[in-house]
Amino acid sequence: MVESIKHSIMMLQIAKMQVCPVNGIFQVNNELLTEAPKNYAESSLSAKDQIEAAADALEEEDNEMSRTQRSSNETLIDLSLPTSAAAIVGASQKVAPVVPETSYSSSEDEEYYDAEEKEEEEKAEEMIKQKLGSFRAEHVHADESDEDELGSLEQHGSVITHLLSQVRLGMDLTKIVLPTFILEKRSLLEMYADFLAHPDLFAKISEYADARQRFVAVVRWYLSAFHAGRKGCVAKKPYNPILGEVFFCHFHIPGENNPQDLASDGPIPYATKDNVTFIAEQVSHHPPISAFYAENYNKRISLNGHIWTKSKFLGLSIGVNMIGQSCLALSDFGEEYIITFPNGYGRSILTIPWVELGGRVNITCAKTKYSCTIDFLTKPFYGGKKHKIFAELSHCNQKPFLTVSGEWNGVMVSKDENTGESEVFVDTKSMPVIKKIVQSIDEQDEYESRHLWNNVTVALKQKDIERATDEKFKLEQRQRQEAKERKDHGLKWETKYFHENGENWIYDRPLQKRLEEAGIPTKLVVEAPLS
Repeated sequence: MVESIKHSIMMLQIAKMQVCPVNGIFQVNNELLTEAPKNYAESSLSAKDQIEAAADALEEEDNEMSRTQRSSNETLIDLSLPTSAAAIVGASQKVAPVVPETSYSSSEDEEYYDAEEKEEEEKAEEMIKQKLGSFRAEHVHADESDEDELGSLEQHGSVITHLLSQVRLGMDLTKIVLPTFILEKRSLLEMYADFLAHPDLFAKISEYADARQRFVAVVRWYLSAFHAGRKGCVAKKPYNPILGEVFFCHFHIPGENNPQDLASDGPIPYATKDNVTFIAEQVSHHPPISAFYAENYNKRISLNGHIWTKSKFLGLSIGVNMIGQSCLALSDFGEEYIITFPNGYGRSILTIPWVELGGRVNITCAKTKYSCTIDFLTKPFYGGKKHKIFAELSHCNQKPFLTVSGEWNGVMVSKDENTGESEVFVDTKSMPVIKKIVQSIDEQDEYESRHLWNNVTVALKQKDIERATDEKFKLEQRQRQEAKERKDHGLKWETKYFHENGENWIYDRPLQKRLEEAGIPTKLVVEAPLS
C-alpha cells in the first residue's frame, strides 16, 4: 500500500514536471502554461492525459514491484521512481529530446563509457590552440571558490528525460552517460585533498599529552574535513581520475613556516617540514581505487588511506557508496586510528541537485581502546534539517563520555556526559579554509591532475561544453589504447607511489619508514597491515 502511494505521487510529479516546472515547485494551470519553456508548452499531451497515462503505467509497475523483493540495505532512499516513468515523460514530447555531448561515468568495468565512441580523428592541435586561445588553467585554479553554480536542471529537461530512460531503481550507474555540464573543474584526487583544508587541526592532534584529548582532537579534525569539499550548494561531479593520475599539494599551517627546513625526502621535496603535504594516486581502474597519503614531519603525524566509489540510482537520488578506510598514525605515541567514510547522496536530480552525507562512520584506536561512532543523518522527506550529525565518543565500549551534535557544514556542539556542560566543538562557518598550494601547470608532470585535465578545465571555464567533451574523450581514448596494449603484451599496471598490502594501499615512503631509516626512534611498526 505504501509503495503504491509513493509511486502515485511520483508519477503525478513527473507528469506535472513536463507541463511546467517552476523552481522545483510543481504547478499546473493555463496561466502558467503560457509562460512555460517552449519544449514543455508544446507537449502533445494535456496534463490530464499525462496523469491518466501515468496511472495506467503505475498499475502495471505495481504488479511488477510486488514480485520483486527490494534490497534491505537501501533504506535511505527517496521516493521510488518507477521504471516506466521515463517512458511516459518521453512520450509527451512532440520532438525527440536533443541531448548534448555527454561525459563522465563511475565505471568500474574494464572499458570506459565516459563519452561516445567516435570514428573520426580529433581536430588538429593548431585548431585546438586557436579555439582555447591564450587562456591558462592557472587562472581557472587561482580562485577555488569561483565554481559556477549549476542552477536548476529544468533548463536541461531533455537531457534529464534521456537519462531517466536509461536507469532503473537500484541500478549501478557504471555505464550511464552523464552530461558534461555537471562536471566540476577539478579531479576527484584533488577533492580528496580538501580533507586537509584545516591543517592546523590535523597537526595539533599530536600536541596533546593525554590519550583522551588526542582522540577528541582526531574526531574534531575529522568532523571539520567535509565542508571544504563542496564549492557551492549545488551538486557537481569532479573528473573521474584516469589510471596513473597523481595529485600533489601542501598546506601552510598559520604561524608556522620555516622555508629553510625542507622535507627533501618527503612526498613533496620542495615543501618544508612544518607543512602538511598530500599526495594521491589512482592505483586501480577495476575497481576505481584512489590511494592518498598526508603527513606533517615535525609533528610526527601521517594519514594513509584508500577509497573508491560505487554509485546507484535510488529514484529521485543518486547514492554513492564510499568504500575504503584510512589510518591516522602518531609515531611518537605508537597510536593508529582507523577511520571509515560516510556515503554520499545527490538529491533532487530532477530540479536543483544538492549533496548530503549519510550512514555511520567509525573511528577506533586499538591501543588506547577509544572509539567513536558518527551518524550522518539524511534529511527526512517531510520536515527535518539537512546535514545533521550525531557522534558518541566512548572508552572500552562503555557509556559515552562525550557526544557531539549539529551540522557537518555548520556548527557542531559537544556535551560532556558526566558534567552536562556544552561547548562549541567545531564551527565551520567561522573557520578559515587554508588553500592548498599546487605547482604551476608548466612545472607539473604529464600525469599530474591539473596538467592532465588542463584543456578540459579551460573549455569548461569558457563554457565550451563540446570542446570539453572532446578533450575528455581524448584522455579516455588514450587510456583505452594503453590498456589494450598492456593486455596484448600480458603486462600488469605498475603503480608509482603506492603498493598493495592485503586489502589496503600503502604509500611507499611513509614518515614512519623514513624516521627509522634516519635512526629516529618511534613507537610504531613499519608496514603494519590496516585492521
